[in-house]
Amino acid sequence: MAVYLGNVGSIELTRKSLQEEKLSVVNPDDVNVARKRFSFDFEEGAFLTGDFITITSTNEVPLSFIGIDGWRDGNVHSSGNWYIFVDEIGGIRLYNNFNDSLEGDRTAAISLVDITTDIPISVTVKDSAGRILGCVIQYELNTNREAIDVTTLSDTYREQYSSLITGSGQLTAQWDYKNKSNEETVNYLMQLALRTEIGGIFGAKFYLKSEGTAASAGDFADSQLNDSIWWEFDALITNSATNFAPGQIIVSTVNFVTTGPVKLRAQTTVSSKLLQEDAGFIVLEQGGLLAIADED
Repeated sequence: MAVYLGNVGSIELTRKSLQEEKLSVVNPDDVNVARKRFSFDFEEGAFLTGDFITITSTNEVPLSFIGIDGWRDGNVHSSGNWYIFVDEIGGIRLYNNFNDSLEGDRTAAISLVDITTDIPISVTVKDSAGRILGCVIQYELNTNREAIDVTTLSDTYREQYSSLITGSGQLTAQWDYKNKSNEETVNYLMQLALRTEIGGIFGAKFYLKSEGTAASAGDFADSQLNDSIWWEFDALITNSATNFAPGQIIVSTVNFVTTGPVKLRAQTTVSSKLLQEDAGFIVLEQGGLLAIADED
């Protein structure tokens, strides 16, 4: 057998919500064109920096306060998706990508346009791309299946019936609040625990073995290098705590329960290749990356 250590795993998070929407109104006075900043009424913590949101006008009028650079086709619509930066007083800047939204820089923000009438809107948090949670120390995932006693008076042995599966777990990470490119910090989960209006739910992949990792010892083949094995589920944060002691690294612990199915998935590489007549591999271009085509 191969010997695997915990350092070949990782946690990948996906920002989600309970699909609840926030209804509000953007007034002309809420739009600051010079600072590329606007606001609307929402509870503190409802929206977090880095969230991927959908803004929709509830009366189907165009979102005319958002500049042309915020629309891929150059036309203003009644609904659109953007990453956001939320400042200390609840002001929002819009961005076309996650990394720019973390910094909140005015230069990279989408431009705004003055409006003369109120625009009623609904705002929801959409699923975004999965990102690695930084500085994870350990994680634990438990799955339980309840058993229902169906024993009757004439039975010699006790009978049990299989019921529903539930999941719960805990993760611990070194605390950090400074966002990094394409990486989540545990501080995001601490914020998520306080999110009240649209819920503290997230999607997760808990990797037992990540792509590009090898066993530390034992029977391990080179063909297994890019294999991945992970648990995949949606979860709701139930508790968060931070351990703070002089001379010690600050660590945060988050407890969660799953909100749906828990899937154990695996992805293995295919060794066979599609050959050309000159015995070379066929190379494909995919999103700017090179990939070798697998045989059907």
